Amino acid sequence: MTETPAALREAHHADVSGGWLRPAVFGAMDGLVTNIALIAGVGGGGVSPRSIVLTGAAGLVAGAISMGLGEYTSVRSANEQVAAEVAKERRELERHPEAEARELADAWVARGLPRDLAMQVAEAVRRNPEEALRVHVREELGVDPDDQPSPWAAAISSFLFFSVGALVPLITYLVGFTSLGLALGVGGLGLFAAGAVVARFTNRRWWSSGLRQLLLGAAAAAATYLVGVLIGVQGGLG
Repeated sequence: MTETPAALREAHHADVSGGWLRPAVFGAMDGLVTNIALIAGVGGGGVSPRSIVLTGAAGLVAGAISMGLGEYTSVRSANEQVAAEVAKERRELERHPEAEARELADAWVARGLPRDLAMQVAEAVRRNPEEALRVHVREELGVDPDDQPSPWAAAISSFLFFSVGALVPLITYLVGFTSLGLALGVGGLGLFAAGAVVARFTNRRWWSSGLRQLLLGAAAAAATYLVGVLIGVQGGLG
């Protein structure tokens, strides 16, 4: 069976529309970095393993809820803004169809299309109001009004993947180990793996992407560990 050109394009390019992939990736990364840094901070303060688990669990729940709500609000607001601009463009097309057609033709001429041909295409598009609206929105806003990300998909994927990422540095404590270094080491492996997975979508070398994420997470953990040590010593917790 011969594939259509649209199907070929979809197979050739990765999904960059931002529906669930972006919040999933950032959710997992944020979960890892947040809880690794949180565990490093309280661990540096000299608290008990039980307190570390409690802190990490609270960070997981609070962070996952925050990420989910934040993604929902962000995507919903962006969609509402696009909808408002689409409605505005629809009114402009209804009131000034000729001027809008010339504006569209001017945009194509600026890209190198001959003016006569640009005007012919713009006039042909103008005869189909819905298609004209889609074309104008794509040209002027750079978005497809019929292909906006779902705020629920973004919220749920962000919530779930943050939870998974935040759980990784807690695993060793949950199975009975009490070493802070071991927990941070497992978290570091999680960071490297997450960075390597991201390379699948960015065409970076997997080891380079993984190492970059590991170094960023290590910097965050080092900063919070130092704060924990300082506060623990001054407060008599160490």
